Amino acid sequence: MYDFAADADLPKPELYSALARAADALVQGEPDPIANMANLAAVIWQFLPDLNWAGFYRTVEDELVLGPFMGKPACIRIPFGRGVCGTAAALGTTQVVPDVHAFPGHIACDADSRSELVVPVLRDGKVIAVIDLDSPTPGRFDDEDAAGMQLLAQVASLAI
Repeated sequence: MYDFAADADLPKPELYSALARAADALVQGEPDPIANMANLAAVIWQFLPDLNWAGFYRTVEDELVLGPFMGKPACIRIPFGRGVCGTAAALGTTQVVPDVHAFPGHIACDADSRSELVVPVLRDGKVIAVIDLDSPTPGRFDDEDAAGMQLLAQVASLAI
């Protein structure tokens, strides 16, 4: 049984360090990528406040396909280069978007989302998935969130 206690009052670097340790503990020894993505989405949801969606899109050929997540139903397929997730996948770079309505080509899967953070999961230099976080609060994500989720992406890259 896993029992992780998230303290949202921790400074962001400490919170994300604790999240990465919890994530690593969850995936240790488990070879199934879907099970690992499901547990990682759940632990993100548990640790991070003010989210309305947290999960994965998997790379399948030249598009992203919905993976395990927490939140409302989501878009199933996203072409590389389209929206925040597709841009992160095409460029292989983290996208911090304070206002999704100002992002060219934003895909509105949930009308309540106002800000977004998307971090590519890389293996051997290739994007194998992206971690997508949405918030109903404008400007919810910053560079500390990006750096913290990049730690989690490193854990994910070995587990999916």
